[in-house]
Amino acid sequence: MGKLVARREEAEMGKYYEELEPGQIYKHQVTRTVTDVDNLMFTALSHNDQPLHLDEEFGKKSIYGSRVVSSLYTLAFTNGVAVRTLTLGTLIGNLGYEQIRFPNPVRIGDTLRSESEVIEVRPSKKYPNAGVVTMEHRGYNQRDEVVCIARQVGLMSKRPAEAE
Repeated sequence: MGKLVARREEAEMGKYYEELEPGQIYKHQVTRTVTDVDNLMFTALSHNDQPLHLDEEFGKKSIYGSRVVSSLYTLAFTNGVAVRTLTLGTLIGNLGYEQIRFPNPVRIGDTLRSESEVIEVRPSKKYPNAGVVTMEHRGYNQRDEVVCIARQVGLMSKRPAEAE
């Protein structure tokens, strides 16, 4: 048998607490064009039968002039694509969101991208092997319009050798 060079989970780890500093911005590589199927599946899975997301005629009469994609889908994408870069295997727990905003609607056919900025880091008072990190995740459409801003607070692992 050959020598194991690196295990998959080690190669795709997120950042440890010590690697995160305020002001760092990570532009995530994953982009996605939102399809009608994405919108339909997400609304069905989340039991969100709001006609604004499902009924084009209803949407035409709304302030948006058409159906719009669920804002929770937008949040899920904006935050979800950050996982591989920042928190995969290093997030101990999501402590919450301080604020979530949706400045512009997402429509079927929009292509989304996301970036994350480290806002604040501090050692955990309760867990010596962890730190508390605040990140702002920002989602954009293909016109570079901001479609989501979400501040997430997470409990992040310290490097195992540095944990007390």
